[in-house]
Amino acid sequence: MEHSWLSLLPFLIVISMSIWIKNILPGLVVGLLVGSYIVSPHLIEGAYQTVTYIVTTLSNVTNMKIIGFLYLFGGLVGMMNISGGIKGFSEWMGTKIRTERGLLGFIWLTLPFTFMMPMFRIMMIGPVVKSLAKKINIPKQKVGLTMDISTESVIVLLPVATAFVGFMVSLVEGSIRRLHSGQSPYQIFLTSILFDFFAITMLVIGLIQTFWAPIRKTNGSNKEQIQLEEEEHEFHRAGIKRELSLVKAQPWNLIIPVFLLLGLSLFLLWKDGTSKGAYTVFEAFSKADATFVMLLAVFLTLVLSFTFYIVKRLPLNETLYHFYDGGNQMMEAISLLVLIWSLTLAANDLGFSTFISSTLGSFLPDFLTPATIFLLGSITGYFIGSSWGTWGLFMPLGISLAAATGASIPLTVGAVFASGAFGALASPLGDTTITTASILDLPLVEYARYKLKVSAIGGFIAIVLYLVSGFFIT
Repeated sequence: MEHSWLSLLPFLIVISMSIWIKNILPGLVVGLLVGSYIVSPHLIEGAYQTVTYIVTTLSNVTNMKIIGFLYLFGGLVGMMNISGGIKGFSEWMGTKIRTERGLLGFIWLTLPFTFMMPMFRIMMIGPVVKSLAKKINIPKQKVGLTMDISTESVIVLLPVATAFVGFMVSLVEGSIRRLHSGQSPYQIFLTSILFDFFAITMLVIGLIQTFWAPIRKTNGSNKEQIQLEEEEHEFHRAGIKRELSLVKAQPWNLIIPVFLLLGLSLFLLWKDGTSKGAYTVFEAFSKADATFVMLLAVFLTLVLSFTFYIVKRLPLNETLYHFYDGGNQMMEAISLLVLIWSLTLAANDLGFSTFISSTLGSFLPDFLTPATIFLLGSITGYFIGSSWGTWGLFMPLGISLAAATGASIPLTVGAVFASGAFGALASPLGDTTITTASILDLPLVEYARYKLKVSAIGGFIAIVLYLVSGFFIT
């Protein structure tokens, strides 16, 4: 179904239903069903197509790595909880962090240890940040925004040692190959980082919000937290919460597993990269399969941490129970991701990318090309919630349009990467948004709406910069 406007319908259903009922799951189910029945417009065939998309999603090796990582990491967090690790570390940090600026600054200071992968970073720092935010009564939406800005807007700007680098360079390489320009894909990628105006703008906004905002003591009541607790059913997890409140604070029960995970992650990234022909550390990090490495690292950390807790005489049954409880706490995020990935398969069959491409044509003047690519890519990224998906859809289109119109290729490549960053940060369908909202116990749609207001400012500034740069950079 090429060039079909119907490819927009499932995403429009998801966004509109999410805003209407303030829950994204029903919209995703309905959107997937609608997309499936458009592809196969018969009662049984449409249902068969829906299940096929879900099974195909679960059969994807990369998707299963992400699902496995999420569940195992959730289990590790559950074990650190019942062992008193998170409670102990939070109490220790609570003696040092007493202001909003202090907590937001702490989030930025964790970057050198957690920059490899967005989901890895959020899940590493999320439980501790959540505990500290509640302790000193800081609005969790603002804390979540700082976490997401310091994650998405930084990792996409790093040229080495992240889960993104290899994928981003391969997209540029595949897209310029047909042009026979002789330009180095990695050199284009490096130059394009300077033109990722959205990520740079959001980075500046995040730093201003953290370090130049007025210092505010936070000993008063947190209305947002009180409201969330009132909305939560009084019996939901009441026993577990009471149990966790009684555990003895043991900060080393968090510190040791965290450093194990960090050390194993860095070592395995280097080992995997060198096995693929890398000679330097940075090259090894770029070549490594970061998703698999993170899964392997968290698995090994789980085994070693479990042994450590048993040696310290933590009850076996309690440790296992909270491992499963921690993993199950991530099932909402996992189910949302599975539905989103399945919806993306339906959109591809409906000709979503072809439809977007065909609406542009070849009429753009050169100076408008980067700004147009950023605008359309951001809208698409908001609908699909995936930076990877947005980059994959728009990189070939962006480079082809830049070559046809005479626009700067690095500038246009930067606009493509910026549009994916916008979608990942602002969309309620983004895995970063879903994971952060899940860890911080935030209503997903309301949190996404809160982030969209700030992201829209960054997006507007980015468009202006692309328009200005389009005149002077060729």
